[in-house]
Amino acid sequence: MLFPFNIRVYGALIWEDSILLSHELILGKAVTKLPGGGLEYGEGLRECLVREFMEETGLQVRVGAHIYTTDFFQVSAFNPNHQVISVYYEVAIDGLEDAAEVQPQEPGQTFSWKRLGELSCDDFSLPIDKAIVPLLRGLHR
Repeated sequence: MLFPFNIRVYGALIWEDSILLSHELILGKAVTKLPGGGLEYGEGLRECLVREFMEETGLQVRVGAHIYTTDFFQVSAFNPNHQVISVYYEVAIDGLEDAAEVQPQEPGQTFSWKRLGELSCDDFSLPIDKAIVPLLRGLHR
């Protein structure tokens, strides 16, 4: 029996000691996560993240340091026959001077900024995101 892998790539954008959160409706479920999404065939992880940020925010990011890759088994919240592997990177936007510059490009999506020192597991919807909150809190700039 074949069980496909779903590879997701997410970016932690920090601005003035706050992190950007994405609020989306995915297959009818309200989800709060970091900006990013699914790796497409033929693309590298960093290339995927640049594309996803452009699609979601309309902004060009620079992908920085690797933060974390899933190291435990996680079934997809949207398909019980898929295993999710998530990869997280730090990202930066050159010249970001105002949080209002980050505007959603996709219908139904909104963004909010959360102070890193106040970030908790309750801020995220998906299990892997919840698991890396301590790593994200350590990204102070």
